[in-house]
Amino acid sequence: MEFPFIHTNFWDALIAVPAIIVMIEILKIFFPSLSAWIPTIASLLGLIISVFIAHPHSLWTGIVMGIGYGIAAVGSYAGFAAVFHHYRDRSPHNPYK
Repeated sequence: MEFPFIHTNFWDALIAVPAIIVMIEILKIFFPSLSAWIPTIASLLGLIISVFIAHPHSLWTGIVMGIGYGIAAVGSYAGFAAVFHHYRDRSPHNPYK
């Protein structure tokens, strides 16, 4: 069995990762108790986007890239949240400081 040759496109990640982040934010509005499930949901959304939209020709390519999209979305989300909270807490106008 040969491993699939994965062709990825810059636009896949440029569209898929922000789309996953937006979908996670929308889900958090309607279901605020899902915070512990965000990484799992992001991975599932990445798999769905990759397998059915970005790479429908190859299941294995879709799975590998979908996991990558989910991980990238979770990492970006965590990074943005950490920077936002750090700068919010260091603000001179913070009433909770």
